[in-house]
Amino acid sequence: MAFAAAVKKHTTLISALVMREVTTRFGREGIGFLWVIGEPLMFCVGVLIMWGFIKPEYEHGVRVGPFVMTGYMCLLILRHMVTGSIGAVQANVGLFHHRQVSVNHVMFARNLSEFMGGSLAFVIVYAALIILGECELPWNWMLFYGGWFLNAWVAFGLSYLFAALSVRFEIMERIVPVATYAMIPASGCFTMASLIPDKYREGYLLIPMPHGVEMVRGAVFGEFVHVYYHPWYAFAWGAVLLFSGIVLLSDAKDRVLID
Repeated sequence: MAFAAAVKKHTTLISALVMREVTTRFGREGIGFLWVIGEPLMFCVGVLIMWGFIKPEYEHGVRVGPFVMTGYMCLLILRHMVTGSIGAVQANVGLFHHRQVSVNHVMFARNLSEFMGGSLAFVIVYAALIILGECELPWNWMLFYGGWFLNAWVAFGLSYLFAALSVRFEIMERIVPVATYAMIPASGCFTMASLIPDKYREGYLLIPMPHGVEMVRGAVFGEFVHVYYHPWYAFAWGAVLLFSGIVLLSDAKDRVLID
């Protein structure tokens, strides 16, 4: 019963923080909280339209629309969770006067809002492409969900680590946006492991980000593409990143309050 009460308490706290996060960022007027979905949606649609003009209908044997959609939505989740976490502790310092609110509550709530917004945007874009006849439902739902959550898991770990570093080093707020752009070629967003020459492929797969993207693409394209992924390897990376971030954030409240 004590465990159930603790779960209920943390769930209530995080739900309230998610609502606060959304209203603080997007306001209550106009479409308000719908921007949680609208923001990543606009990014993805913009890139889809741009690639539609500059690329042929098929790229690497698959349609350009689904290829861009699967890669870019995975990249958006990564970028939004990482950049959204920078400064999260400092921005919510007033909440820490309430003893029940911890740094982990704030971090979890911010990442959860980014994940929900990105996931709903993905569903909308995917549904639109199905209606347009550009792609079909995933042929392997387990692989699809596994890849999507694995992608978010690695992003969650990275967001914790970068948020912890930003508490210690102000320059991280300048470096992280640049770093997320630098990660694009290594993210698997605009390429696939099957296109990497054999002798370089295993080296490429040492990067944790492409594994989740490969799984999502394998689930969407099925037999039309050959995918390479090691889910436990990427999961271990996410766990190490998250653990490192939690350890570094353990004294974040004191550091921010002192400042």
